[in-house]
Amino acid sequence: MACFGFFAPSGFVSDQQVVERAAARLRELGHAVVLDESLLCCDTRFAGDDDTRLASIERMAADTRVDVAVALRGGYGLSRLLDRIDFPRLASSGKLWVGHSDFTVLQSGLLCAGGVSLHGPMVASDFGAEAPSAFTLEHFARMLETGRDAIRVDAPHTWRGEATGTLWGGNLSMLAHLAGTPWMPDVEGGILYLEDIAEPPFRIERMLHQLQFTGVLGRQQALLLGDFGGYRPGATDNGFDFDAMVDYLRQRFELPILSGLPIGHVPDKLTLPFGGTAVLESDEGGWSLDYRLERISNS
Repeated sequence: MACFGFFAPSGFVSDQQVVERAAARLRELGHAVVLDESLLCCDTRFAGDDDTRLASIERMAADTRVDVAVALRGGYGLSRLLDRIDFPRLASSGKLWVGHSDFTVLQSGLLCAGGVSLHGPMVASDFGAEAPSAFTLEHFARMLETGRDAIRVDAPHTWRGEATGTLWGGNLSMLAHLAGTPWMPDVEGGILYLEDIAEPPFRIERMLHQLQFTGVLGRQQALLLGDFGGYRPGATDNGFDFDAMVDYLRQRFELPILSGLPIGHVPDKLTLPFGGTAVLESDEGGWSLDYRLERISNS
């Protein structure tokens, strides 16, 4: 069994019951839980001011009891701290850092420092949900216990092939924001996965062009798309929906673009090793992804 540390590096929650439910749920499974003081903090939209949230990260790194450090929620806030976070210390702490959404920027910095993290559930939206997803909990437990997992997506595509590479990605807005900074991972031959919420298709396309023009997409073997829901079509979209956008990008970009990956701001989500190794295979009926926590041997 593991010791989980809950901390708040980004947004706050107004309902502390989600923290209590999450802690109780993990304790019932036999795990220990450490609650950082930042979970009770609030400063406008943030879980405390910048110093408070930075201190929460440092406490997680230093706490020898904690095996798995799980973010309270996403939102916004980690971008303010990037130039103050000691990423080599986090990477060498021996802990698994877990989260998604805004947490993507911390995971990116970790990978730059040689660390592997988990793109997965968070305290408020997942472990602390009134009715947590059995799918999410099952895949998280499998990754935590065995260090590997797999998924099959029955969604036919024109690309047929196999690729092995570093699995990485996360929230598209956050990665596009990091392009050109020291905290953007330089992954060669990777398998990139992306998700976002409340971003209309034209904005998604624009951010993907940013990754293309900065050379990020050109260095990847494949692009896997998760959930991009939560947006409302605008009057000027005139039929330019998500599917139309993806069809265009498949014609424009050379790398395979596969959709249907269960990640994002949705109840059912996988736990993916950010910086781990994956094998991607596509056939006439769909595609599969087998992934493990260990880094690829030549990375």
